[in-house]
Amino acid sequence: MSAQQPSPAVADAPPLAPPRHHSDDTAGAPRDDVPAPGETGASVWRVVGDPLVAATREGVLSGSRVAVKDVFAVAGHAIGMGNPAWLRGAPIEPAHSTAVRALLRAGADVTGIAHTDELAYGLSGLNTHYGMPPNPAAPGRAPGGSSSGPASAVALGLADIGLGTDTAGSTRVPASYCGLYSLRPTHGLVPDAGQTGLAPSFDTTSWITRTPRLLDRVTDVLLPQRPAQPIERLILATDLFDLVDPSLRLPLYDAAHAWADRLAVPLQPRENTCAAHLEEWAEAVGVVQAVEMWQVHGSWLQAHHEAVSPGVAHAVAAGEDMPAEYLAWARDTLSQARIVLAELIPPGTALMQPATPTAAPPPGPAGAGLALLTATVRLVCAASAAGLPVLTLPGVRSPAGPVGLSLLATAGSDRALTAAFAPHVDAP
Repeated sequence: MSAQQPSPAVADAPPLAPPRHHSDDTAGAPRDDVPAPGETGASVWRVVGDPLVAATREGVLSGSRVAVKDVFAVAGHAIGMGNPAWLRGAPIEPAHSTAVRALLRAGADVTGIAHTDELAYGLSGLNTHYGMPPNPAAPGRAPGGSSSGPASAVALGLADIGLGTDTAGSTRVPASYCGLYSLRPTHGLVPDAGQTGLAPSFDTTSWITRTPRLLDRVTDVLLPQRPAQPIERLILATDLFDLVDPSLRLPLYDAAHAWADRLAVPLQPRENTCAAHLEEWAEAVGVVQAVEMWQVHGSWLQAHHEAVSPGVAHAVAAGEDMPAEYLAWARDTLSQARIVLAELIPPGTALMQPATPTAAPPPGPAGAGLALLTATVRLVCAASAAGLPVLTLPGVRSPAGPVGLSLLATAGSDRALTAAFAPHVDAP
């Protein structure tokens, strides 16, 4: 990569003007109780404008403001990947990524480029170089990552749509921690042209909003027009609810039943879904992810090792000398996971589970600890292993903050998931 002048600093950016259009669907105007973009500082935005990029035409997203995760190409700006050394060497992008271009053509404005966890690796939202974006739903606690900046911007009311990616929970975890709606679509359904990846077998363009109706509109814009069988049955995965903090189990059960009642869709408890497989699936996802992270970023890491935080450097380097037989086992395990989940979740069905095992942790060792990471990865790994779509929605608001619910469906059921919830503006 050739060295280029970094994009303008966020600190000097003016506050946003009100959007040109506004409706209850887009919830476009910032709330009175949140700061303007310039006041949130560099913990949320790497680059911010008024707008940064205006919509190219009127459309179904007119009046909506987008926070773009710093892995997508925005014409005229470099991709920063949550690391200053990467940014210094990154070229200025000549064109928008596929997803950014589609949103602009649908009428949305790009407010700014929002931070990601370093190299888009992490689930906490803590970035050694840029700090931690705020979580207004749980002040003083982590927003979740690696789509931390877009999630924070949406939660703060500074953007209406967060454009992110989800490799192994990178959008689902922030949605849970911040009390938001998100969709991780079927793997490969959204073209990834113009974005920098982490692990291609799992990387999935994703989006996050404050309302299900806007989530559905973004889905209509970004996904191909394919018919999907409506969601007519929900499976309550009781063995997955057993994996959350005990104080959350009953409230999350109640929230699941409340959503099912609101949707008028049968909710069928099932004791043995896939919990018995999760440790193995999580390990397999980790092995393949490590190998692909090294393939994607290994040469850059070798040249910039001192510029990368130790934890991220170690994670990337772990894939360098992976034994071939271990990788073969992992890929075979993922193939078996797809078979198990296809039998468990037929078309027209969604599996309801907790999105995260706890509410957002505070910054520090507790938030970055191995125990929480392991517990979180186990809950999110099934969809990553099988490339399934996942809708995450608000569940409960614990004393520590929100905890979401996730619905997994069969591949290609993305539109059915968001359409089922679009009429329901608020959580039960």
